[in-house]
Amino acid sequence: MPVEQIKDRITLKHPDGASAEILFYGATVVSWKARDNTSSTPSERLFVSGKAALNGSKPVRGGIPVVFPCFGPPEHPDHARLSQHGFARNEVWNFEKIVMDNDAGVSVRLNLLPRPSIAAVYDKPFELAFVVTLSEHQLSTDLHVANPSRTSALEFQALLHTYIRAPAQEVLIQPLSGRRYVDKVDNAAIKEENRGAVDVRHFTDSVYEEVPDKIIVSWPNGGLVVKKTNFPNVTIWNPGAEAGSRIGDMEPGGWERFVCVEPGFVRGFKQLSPGETWIGQQVLSLNE
Repeated sequence: MPVEQIKDRITLKHPDGASAEILFYGATVVSWKARDNTSSTPSERLFVSGKAALNGSKPVRGGIPVVFPCFGPPEHPDHARLSQHGFARNEVWNFEKIVMDNDAGVSVRLNLLPRPSIAAVYDKPFELAFVVTLSEHQLSTDLHVANPSRTSALEFQALLHTYIRAPAQEVLIQPLSGRRYVDKVDNAAIKEENRGAVDVRHFTDSVYEEVPDKIIVSWPNGGLVVKKTNFPNVTIWNPGAEAGSRIGDMEPGGWERFVCVEPGFVRGFKQLSPGETWIGQQVLSLNE
């Protein structure tokens, strides 16, 4: 199963036709095509805005951007000079190696290490790696965070900002009933979810706490499963028409064609002791 590298990205291909594309800029997955039980040809499973910048001039509007070391506006003193969502999604990552290439799937590893452009806004030691694995019906994205310091802890937030291609007016997400969440649309009010399945028919920006590690995203005649490891939170986001129309790199009506289901560690901060490594994993699956 070939791994093709061109100037700005890597393409992974599976014998059954599944494929994935990862930009070096931000290590952003910008395409995942796969077949399910109802289709004979692979279909695109991620949403990327037709107005998204893919030339490294700004973070990509769509796909799977990597958020590190802060989610949203910075709140930690170590992050004070950072912009929203940190620096990982707008730095060029390095292609490190092919991890796996066999009948089970194909996998590559990219990394991001300190450099002058990062040191200008963030001076904590860190090592990031992003492992993307493509199989017949799955896409796995694993974020590795290492603290190479011998003396000081590393405190961070991390999230995979996954844009799932789906009809926003018909999508349902579960099981989130009974979970506490921060409703960022309603002045960050703390609420308890009382719906059997969550929808995004209106502007939605909610951060759920202590979420089960298997989330089902469904819509008529379609859906997928999001499995997560070491990500206790899930953010559900869709800007709706009013907010979406004000986003400069959102294509007209784009908000109608996706839902963001974002596994993360974003309530509080993950702390890594000197020499420790943490891995947060997301697995997107069809046909479950």
